[in-house]
Amino acid sequence: MRDEAADVEAANDEFYAAFEVADLDRMRAVWSDTDDVCCVHPGWDVLRGTSRVMRSWALIFANTPYIQFFLSDTAVAIHGDLAVVSCAENILTAPGEPKGDAKVVSTNVFRREGERWLMTLHHGSPVIRQLNEEPDDG
Repeated sequence: MRDEAADVEAANDEFYAAFEVADLDRMRAVWSDTDDVCCVHPGWDVLRGTSRVMRSWALIFANTPYIQFFLSDTAVAIHGDLAVVSCAENILTAPGEPKGDAKVVSTNVFRREGERWLMTLHHGSPVIRQLNEEPDDG
């Protein structure tokens, strides 16, 4: 029997790997190709449909010289053919970039399509810190 949670985590990891290397084809392969996909980048309105979501990734990739993710607090819940991954994205960007580092909490929803888990929703919400507040370790 396959370890479905491991398969979902692998799909989630591939999403972040595609993001880190700014590979639009690789990012496209992570997403379901349906009109019901949704993406909410921190500070953006909801984007619906594969073409709008992919255009947003192209824009982000073109304007992000470096990004690295350290995921924490990852949890996977599987409900039939849907899986929900919640996690904290601890983000490192290039020195001199605005914010330098940041934290976003995300909910990623995957749908089983054949043998693959494909993303249908990514929703990232920034964690706002006070100026003198130390980052949370967890």
